Formats: sequence, C-alpha cells, structure tokens
Amino acid sequence: MTTVSERYTVLQARRLALGALGFARGRPEGTISARHLRATIDRLGLFQIDSVNVLQRAHYLPLYSRLGPYDVEMLHRASSRPPRRLVEYWAHEAALLDVRLWPAFGFRRQDDSRMWGGPRAVARDKPEFVAWVLEEVRRRGPLTARQIQEDLPRDRSHWGWNWSEGKQALEYLFYVGEVMAAGRTAQFERLYDLPGRVLPSDVAGQPDLSPEASHRLLVEHAARALGIGTAQCLRDYFRLAPGPASVAIEELTADGVLVPATIDGWARPAWRHRDAVVPRRVRARALVSPFDPLVFERTRLAQLFGFDYRIEIYVPAEKRVHGYYVLPFLLGDRLVGRVDLKHDRATGRVLVLAAHAEAHAPPHTAVELAAELELLAGWLGASGVTVGDRGDLAAALSDAVDARARARESGDTA
Repeated sequence: MTTVSERYTVLQARRLALGALGFARGRPEGTISARHLRATIDRLGLFQIDSVNVLQRAHYLPLYSRLGPYDVEMLHRASSRPPRRLVEYWAHEAALLDVRLWPAFGFRRQDDSRMWGGPRAVARDKPEFVAWVLEEVRRRGPLTARQIQEDLPRDRSHWGWNWSEGKQALEYLFYVGEVMAAGRTAQFERLYDLPGRVLPSDVAGQPDLSPEASHRLLVEHAARALGIGTAQCLRDYFRLAPGPASVAIEELTADGVLVPATIDGWARPAWRHRDAVVPRRVRARALVSPFDPLVFERTRLAQLFGFDYRIEIYVPAEKRVHGYYVLPFLLGDRLVGRVDLKHDRATGRVLVLAAHAEAHAPPHTAVELAAELELLAGWLGASGVTVGDRGDLAAALSDAVDARARARESGDTA
C-alpha cells in the first residue's frame, strides 16, 4: 500500500512546528505551577545545558520562553531532589533529560566510541584509578570533581595521575552511567552520585531498552516535539546516528505514527507526527535561547523562518555580526529580530548590546520587544533595561524602552 504524501506551505509547516514546540497559544495566565513545568518536560523531553551565564543559564530559558516568568526553584527541585523528573545526560548535547527517557539511552551508555579522548584514555589506561574514583563516590557521594581531586592520594606514583584525570574519570563514569549528576552546586559544578541514589525507584528498576526500541522511542519523541521535519531534523534532536534513525523512521511510518509530507521549496522529504496539527493562529511573543529546540537545527531554521543564525560566542569580537549572546525574537509566527543581551549584575540592568530587525519585521516590533525585555528584566531581578546603539533596531527599541519607563513613572501601565 502506497502512502500519499501530505503537502504543506512553508507558513503551514512553520505554524505546525511552533504549535508542537509549545508557542502557539501564548503564555499561560496567572501563577506558573508544577503542572506547567511537567507539561513542558513532556513536550520537549530535554533542556540543553551550557556554561555561559552572561544572561541566564541556557537550561532555564526554554521554560521562560514558553511560560513567562516562573520560579526557577521548580526546575531545581525537578532536577536535584527526589523523585527527580529531570536528570543530566548527553541527550542533544549535555542536557537535563526527562527521567522517563533514561532507559532509552542505554545504547549510548554502552558505547563509549563517541566519547572524547581524555576520559576514554583514562578508563583504558588506568582502570584501577577509575575504580577508586567510583568507590569514593559510592562511599562519600554526592561529590564534585574538585572534592574527588582534593581526596586523591598525594603519592602520585600510585597511579601516575595528574590533577585533571580525576575529572576525566568522573566524566567517563558519567557517560557510561555508573555515576550520575545529583544536582549542581552554586558554582555550577556537578555533584556526582550513584544512579540508585539519583533515579526514581520506578526508573532505576527498568532495564535499558534495546537499541531498536530506543531509536523508535526517541525518533517519535523528536517528531512529536518538532511537529514536522526531515530525517536530519528528527535524528538531530537527540543526536542519533543516521542508520538506526532511518530504520526507526521507516517503521514509525509503516505504523502510521509518522505521516510522509512535502513542504513547498524543500528538496528533502519530511514527516509529520500524526498528533501534530496546524494552528489557525500563533500568538507568540518570546525571546528564544540560542540553545532552544526551536533553533537546534540551523538548516530547518533557515527553511522554516528565513532566519540564518550563528552563535558567535567563539567568534573574535571584531568579527561578530550580531553579537556575543544573541537571542532571536519570536513575534507571532515569525522570527522578526535578534538582540545581543547581557545581565549586568554589577549595575542590576539588562543590557541590549545590539538589536537587529529582520527585513520582514512589522512596524510594532520595537514596542513588542521592549515589553518582552521589561518582562525578562523583572524575571531576572534586574532593575530595568538599557539599550545601546548597535544595530538597525536599536534607536526604535531605545525609544520604546524609554516610553515604557516614563509610563511606569506616571502610573500609566496600560
């Protein structure tokens, strides 16, 4: 039986994707509760972690983009106190992962070939040392890498170790699942502990899924989170290898979970998750993290939104086009601008170091962005927003921010 491919315009596909990713209906009104957190975890399955803290750490921002100002302690509780809803693992990159997906990553934990060289070399060359590190975690955990290093025998001839190898041993044990992250310290250091003391009992008691079942589950989860996408989109979400991901796509298509689709102007075939629908309208207004699932796959982003995006953190300052930590601005169903942001904790201000508009940005972009920046500043505990002069949107944005400040002072908050 031949399955007929559905056809979508780029606008339809874009709205379908925004709806699946949780942007279609706008933010909930009232207090953000644990129910909202659980629904977002169910939807996305992971929050990518990054060490850069120039604005706010990356894993906090996808929830903010979808829910608005929320108490970050909810995320702390979900990832660092039993029974955890989130655990750290290499899912996309390093990420807080829905704990229910833990058994689906057994295939990755059992194959260290993708691990970078240092940890794998330590495990290969100094197994007694790695066993000692694991015993220290078992005996004294949860522990940071620094605490492990401080407790290493001072006689270096015992293993011939150096100071970095304690961390590398922990990273190896973390990758293969013999230790896990029980949480993070205030300095953002992982606290390593045994899986049995981190995982909820109902998850700890589950066997790992087979590689085939794992890929089916993860490809379906990616399709449900993205709504629609090519094979590259579906495998990139959890960084799956092409071969087993393609097999999973074929099987899910045969079962009717994935529906073949074509998108106008796209050369590659796509698939829609059977539960994804095209919203009639998208009422979004959100600043989007550079590590949000919306922007994971850059080719998809360019084809759906006409938005060429590059993270310029590692680009020399004089060569950056848009800035160091640039967040796309989603308004309605389009990405209409981008702002280089910094939370200047010394002055208590959110700094807009640069603001650029896309060619299709509507006239009210600056006004909407000013309102969103004010909301963000309040969530971060900043006293306000200061706009610099870089970028073609900067002058209009500065005027809009100043107008909002004057309205607050006069008591006109309409």
